[in-house]
Amino acid sequence: MIETLIGSRSFRGALSAPGDKSISHRALIFAALSEGTCRLDNLAPGDDVKRTARCLEAMGVRLVRDGSAAMVRGVGLRGLASPAAVLDCGNSGTTMRLLAGVIAGAGLEAVLDGDESLRGRPMKRILDPLGAMGAAASSANGRAPLRFAGRSEPLGGGTSHDLEMASAQVKSAILLAGLFAKAPTRVREPHPSRDHTERMLSAFGAKLRATGDGWIELEPRGEPLRAPPTLSIPGDPSSAAFLLGAAILADEGEVEVTGVDANPTRIGWLHVLERMGAEIELLPSGEAAGDPVATFRARGGARLVATHVGPEEIPALIDELPLLAAIATQARGRTVLRGAAELRVKESDRLARMAEGLNRLGARVEELPDGLVIDGPTPLRAADVEAAGDHRIAMSLAVAALRAEGETRIHGAEWADVSFPGFFPLLTRLAEAK
Repeated sequence: MIETLIGSRSFRGALSAPGDKSISHRALIFAALSEGTCRLDNLAPGDDVKRTARCLEAMGVRLVRDGSAAMVRGVGLRGLASPAAVLDCGNSGTTMRLLAGVIAGAGLEAVLDGDESLRGRPMKRILDPLGAMGAAASSANGRAPLRFAGRSEPLGGGTSHDLEMASAQVKSAILLAGLFAKAPTRVREPHPSRDHTERMLSAFGAKLRATGDGWIELEPRGEPLRAPPTLSIPGDPSSAAFLLGAAILADEGEVEVTGVDANPTRIGWLHVLERMGAEIELLPSGEAAGDPVATFRARGGARLVATHVGPEEIPALIDELPLLAAIATQARGRTVLRGAAELRVKESDRLARMAEGLNRLGARVEELPDGLVIDGPTPLRAADVEAAGDHRIAMSLAVAALRAEGETRIHGAEWADVSFPGFFPLLTRLAEAK
C-alpha cells in the first residue's frame, strides 16, 4: 500500500493513545501463567499482540477477545501444553523472545517461527542464557525457527546472567524462565532497560528484589501467581511520540494525548526533545498496570537546537530514535545519535533506512556504525520513500513528510498497522484540523 501525504504547517488535536504494546504482551502472558480469570482492557490493537494471544491459545490457554478487551483464564505455571503445530510469531520479536522464556521454563516441546524479517533477527542472545539454565533449545545459526525439546524436570536455576547489552526482551526471557526454576535466578544489565516485566512480576505476586549493585533476583515461586480481576493497559508512549513529534515540527502544532504510560524507562525521547527546545509537557494522571500514567502535550513553533544522544540513553528511547532523527532535520546545528547499533537488527536496518529516507526528502544525514549524524535545519521536499517492511520507519518518515513541501509517497505504509492501526488516516485528519 502507498500512502500520499501532503506537507502541512498545521497539526492539531486531542486524543488518547492505543494500548501499550510492550505491556499488552506481558499482561497476556502473566494472566495466562496465573490461576483464575483476568480481564484485560485497552490491549494494543496491532498484529504483534494478536500473535502472542494466538500462541498462548495454542498452548492451552482459554482466551476470549472482544475488541480491545480480552478475558484470559489462566492455567498456572504447570498447566501449559506443548502445541500441536509451529507457533507463528509473525513479525513480532517480543512474542518470540518472551515465549522462548516461557516454553523453556515450562519444559514444553515447541517450535517458534516467524516471517522472513523475524527469521533474520538475532536469537542467540536469548538461547544462550536459557541454555545455561538447562533448557534444551536449538536454532538455525542463532536465528528462527527456535526448537525446544520437552523436559519433565524443572530448570535447575541458581544462575546469574550479567548481560553485555541492555535488553528488556532478553532480561524478560530469563526472568520468565526463572519463574519455573528450582533455585533463584539473577540478571543484571549495563544500563536500565524498560522494566515492565519486573513491575508485573511483583504485581502478580512473584518474589522479586533488586540489589544495590544492579542485580535483579527472582526467587522460585512456592505459590501460584495471582492475577487481578481486571487490568487496564495504559496508552503506548511510542505511539504517542509520533503524534507529539508531528505537532512539534508544525508551525501551528498543538496536540494533547491522554492516558499515556509515563514509565521513566520508556520516555527518554521526551527528555531529548526538551533539551532540543521543544515545547512539551507531562501532566501525571494516576497509574495503570503498575505504571505511572500522564497526559502529554506538545506545541509547535519552537526553535529547535541540535543535541547529542549517547549509549546510556538508548535503552529508554530505542523505539523512538528514528522519530528523533526526523525531528533533528529541523534543529539548528549537528545532532549526533550514538550507541544504537541494535537498530540495525530490528524489523529493518533502521539506521540505514532512516538515513536513506531522510536524505531522499532533502535532509543531510550521515550513517555511523552505531548511529546517525544529522545537520540542520534543512528544508524538506516531497519524494518517494520506502517503509522497508518496518512500522517505525513508516511512521517516522510520515512525520518528516508532513514538514516537506509537496506530496510524499510512502511505499509499504501498511506496516504502520503492526503497532498503530489507523495511523495514516489519523495523521491526515490532525494535519487538516484547524
